[in-house]
Amino acid sequence: MIHYRIFPSDPKAHLFSVEMSVNSPSPNIELCLPSWLPGSYMVRDFCRNIIGINALDGNGAPIELKQLDKQTWQVLGKPEQLIVRYQVYAWDLSVRSAHLDTTHGFFNGSSVFLAAKGYENSTHTVQIDKPFGDELKSWRLATSMTRTSGEHFEFGCFSAENYDELIDHPVEMGDFTSTTFEANGIPHDIVLTGKHSADLERLKIDLKAICEYQLNLFGAPAPFERYLFLTTVLGNGFGGLEHRASTALVCSRSDLPYQGMEKMNKGYRTYLSLCSHEYFHNWNIKRIKPAEFTPYHLDQESYTRQLWAYEGITSYYDDYLTYRSGCVDQATYLEMFSETFTRVYRGQGRFIQTLKDSSFNAWTKFYKQDENAANSIVSYYTKGALFALYLDLTIRKETENKHSLDDIMQQLWQQFGVTQQGTLDNSHQQLVEQLLDRDCSDIFAYLDSTDDIPLAPFMSEFGIELKVRASNGAKDTGGGDVKGNKIDFGARVKAEAFGLKVIVVANNSSAHQAGLSAGDLLIAADGLQVNVEFESLLQQKVIGSEVELHWFRRDELMTGNLPIQAARLDTVSLLVSDEEKAKSWLGKY
Repeated sequence: MIHYRIFPSDPKAHLFSVEMSVNSPSPNIELCLPSWLPGSYMVRDFCRNIIGINALDGNGAPIELKQLDKQTWQVLGKPEQLIVRYQVYAWDLSVRSAHLDTTHGFFNGSSVFLAAKGYENSTHTVQIDKPFGDELKSWRLATSMTRTSGEHFEFGCFSAENYDELIDHPVEMGDFTSTTFEANGIPHDIVLTGKHSADLERLKIDLKAICEYQLNLFGAPAPFERYLFLTTVLGNGFGGLEHRASTALVCSRSDLPYQGMEKMNKGYRTYLSLCSHEYFHNWNIKRIKPAEFTPYHLDQESYTRQLWAYEGITSYYDDYLTYRSGCVDQATYLEMFSETFTRVYRGQGRFIQTLKDSSFNAWTKFYKQDENAANSIVSYYTKGALFALYLDLTIRKETENKHSLDDIMQQLWQQFGVTQQGTLDNSHQQLVEQLLDRDCSDIFAYLDSTDDIPLAPFMSEFGIELKVRASNGAKDTGGGDVKGNKIDFGARVKAEAFGLKVIVVANNSSAHQAGLSAGDLLIAADGLQVNVEFESLLQQKVIGSEVELHWFRRDELMTGNLPIQAARLDTVSLLVSDEEKAKSWLGKY
């Protein structure tokens, strides 16, 4: 058995203190910390935050530790009892690592708990202690880890069957807001950390509907006995990471429902979709997972070409299930899906990278995006969602709506999730072929293609018009029946004191042809200083003419001519064209 004790020893310095003990360890045992954590596919080197590590035997005598690499230490000798002490610097306010100050503490186990090599399948226990000081005595603790001492939301002792489970239960501590609801008889806790004025009753009603729909979709028994939504509330933030019985989320304060909210705003529907996404992962990645992740190898990258299925299909269902559960209406859902289409269509990278390549290269491309990302990569989340729609509509059409993608997800759950067998690259295709009783290579060829998936004619058969139009400006994210701009600039900019800072330039656009690059400070057009009205003023120009631009690149003044070109069609609106046909996809749920 491996035992840990962790407590927030110095919140002002952002330090957790950790003690790890191993009875009768093997000779020269090695200790290591993961390089990444499941669900976030980038090497993060959590080891960089370990401070002052040392080892002792059961009598308190020091034992020599030899560091083998950036994240691995070897204990020289074989003490009867090994005690390892170290501190962890925690100042990452995200869902991925650890954060500690006088307002709260949060950690993922992968950031704070060293693993003992060879003992990963042993029972792991944890004692989590309350911080010292009267000013923090009101702190409570929330985690989905199995509790062995203390009452719910109290500090105490916890247990995990193995190391993999140990690091799959994030921990939140502080003066948080909490409430509980039941979905299909299963307790679900909501914990909100940070200043807010959320309508908790409204939040419980909506999350209950979403959770129950998903529980019913996959069928009993549920893969957990209790579930926890952990949310850090900030002035501006967004993110989520799935775990086996909880999710860690970050949202903006304006994303939460407020007392008296009548019409759901964009922020709240986005938050519900995020919750829906991470909850769907309880099945689709936490239990149904690629063979490459069974088991996880957290010391280095684990490559798979299947993230399109685990993030793309989940991204299809996250918005869809907010609609099917009754939280948003049909018009709102179509607007949400229009935005997903638009994010795909505005990226030139979709003509460069396939979905399988996007999945495989997540480690170095999707998770390490730069100013050229939109020109070079495609998201397995968003284009993966479009492929999932294509699958769903194909199944519905060819079975006269007797079956859908739901059936495939249920089969995946029974064949791979329940049995804990990893999926292969062709597992999804095989299940679709069994359902449709035909070779489906034509469908799955789009995973290896940079062609746009031909959804427009397909959706018209389901009573939906897929209208591709020009953008109406920087705030136009898609959806609606609006008129787009006439002229295309081709760059995303940010207002600065003396002009516009260029953030992204689309390949082959007017901005590209003029010579603009990310980081440039655009200061003048045709001899006049530019401001936030620049793109609106471009609409007055004549197609085929030019505008002389001046900008600074670093401290050098540069000039170029911007060709005035017709705006590109890269913004999608999904509109109902036939109510009766639309029922076969958007029927009453």
